[in-house]
Amino acid sequence: MKKSALILEGLPTLGISLLLTIILFIINPWLSIFGFGIILFILYFFRDPERTIASEEGDILSPADGLVTNIFTVEENNYLKQKAICVSIFMSPLDVHINRSPIKGQVEYIKYQKGRFIPATKPESHEVNEKNFIGIKNEDIKVLVVQIAGIMARRIVNWARIEQTLDKGDKIGMIKFSSGTQIYLPVDTAITIKKGDKLLSGITVIGRYSK
Repeated sequence: MKKSALILEGLPTLGISLLLTIILFIINPWLSIFGFGIILFILYFFRDPERTIASEEGDILSPADGLVTNIFTVEENNYLKQKAICVSIFMSPLDVHINRSPIKGQVEYIKYQKGRFIPATKPESHEVNEKNFIGIKNEDIKVLVVQIAGIMARRIVNWARIEQTLDKGDKIGMIKFSSGTQIYLPVDTAITIKKGDKLLSGITVIGRYSK
């Protein structure tokens, strides 16, 4: 299991914030209040709560915390190479930004794609923004998780590696600040969530497949 997100990714940001706070204090002690506010937000943003991963065999777990903004069918040409169900999840700055593996399986596909940084709430952001693709398979199913940067998220973090074996709910990456995650599933997947639902990564069952 990966170390906490604060240790892995948040310490550099926290260090810069501490330095800024010291500078503000030197200029005027009252200004340091803003610096302490930034520090508290960073500690909150990079939180990495422990989660007990418990699900039935055949369950597909949410890869991200956030709000379901869309569920639609589309031709997926990167990894699945077939028509697929796409679930789009919006991650606000207040959500936990850790991405987790939705199934138990092996990482078969990773692809990074440069792009823009328009707000993740805009539908076109899923097409034009910077993103990272992670394809995972087991003997029964293949799924594709797509990490998508937003206007504030200028760095996508990928912890997955080709041929890595993952347990369901293992951490595979994170996206800094407001962003989005999509998961592509075979069209015969039984979807168990709907648009507007709030999801928790590694906890919420978003679909089921037949063994």
